[in-house]
Amino acid sequence: MIISPDNPDPPHLEPDVSIFGSPRDRLAFYRREIHHEISNLSGRTNTFLTAQSFLVIAHASSMGNANPDWGPLFTLVVPALLALFGIFSSISAWPGIRASCDIVDHWQHKQIQLFNCEPVIGPVYDDAPLFSAWESTYGGQGKALKFFKRSPWLFGGFWMVQGGFALIIQLG
Repeated sequence: MIISPDNPDPPHLEPDVSIFGSPRDRLAFYRREIHHEISNLSGRTNTFLTAQSFLVIAHASSMGNANPDWGPLFTLVVPALLALFGIFSSISAWPGIRASCDIVDHWQHKQIQLFNCEPVIGPVYDDAPLFSAWESTYGGQGKALKFFKRSPWLFGGFWMVQGGFALIIQLG
């Protein structure tokens, strides 16, 4: 269509800017996002813990090398390298796990705000919230995410102790 003085631009109708039809749709969207991010977080943490368990097995096996020819050098170098690799893998895992936790916190915040401001699903409607206090506060979600956030730090510390222990035993 060509716009000219004889043929003016048709009046623009305001599009519906609301992407959610109701508070229930919004809540369902937030819940799906939280579920998706928790699944991502769980997958990342499972992968990290699986890798760490194989490193622990390899580290323990390398410490038990009793070969008379090359065993002393092997038990000095390999456990220390495995501990160093464990530290670096913990450091590498931390940003992804932290990012997933931050995204879960974001969607949890949006959900809590929805509970607090929407009379249809919040406590204003019938003085009993639709979900438990654990689900509608930051405390419950924060406690649930602590395991995920602490895992890389705990394994990083574990590998520092194990690497130092392996060197002390072999050099002492």
